[in-house]
Amino acid sequence: MLNKVMLIGNLGADPEIRFTQNGTPVANLRLATTRRWKAQDGQMQEETEWHRVVFFRRIAEVCKDYLSKGVRIYIEGRLQTRKWQDQNGNDRYTTDIIGNEMKMLTPKSSGGGGYGGDQGSFGGSSSNQGGGASGPDYNEPPTTGEDVPF
Repeated sequence: MLNKVMLIGNLGADPEIRFTQNGTPVANLRLATTRRWKAQDGQMQEETEWHRVVFFRRIAEVCKDYLSKGVRIYIEGRLQTRKWQDQNGNDRYTTDIIGNEMKMLTPKSSGGGGYGGDQGSFGGSSSNQGGGASGPDYNEPPTTGEDVPF
């Protein structure tokens, strides 16, 4: 079976960092990918999709240190759907991308935060990256154009 996601997009907000009970760093990112096409009437159309991305361990620390709103990144990971209950006891579902690789694509000289170094890749074949993400502790992606990173 294959469960693999590859995305290139812009961060909609600075990474949110937290730590699990055993001290493992966890980074939550909101990633925007935009699809553009020309409609039959000749007008350009655009559609933005928001993705929740979660990184653990060393990659989470790199996200905290080097990423900021507007930075373009490439990520690889897998889909994971979590079930949780809201305040009223209703079952809710959230699908996240559990990242295992990240590459910064925004040059340090351009806007969007930069990161003070050459473009770099982080990740690889580290052990099970999941596990520490539970509960509805992720922010909802914005639904208006107010937080669009580009």
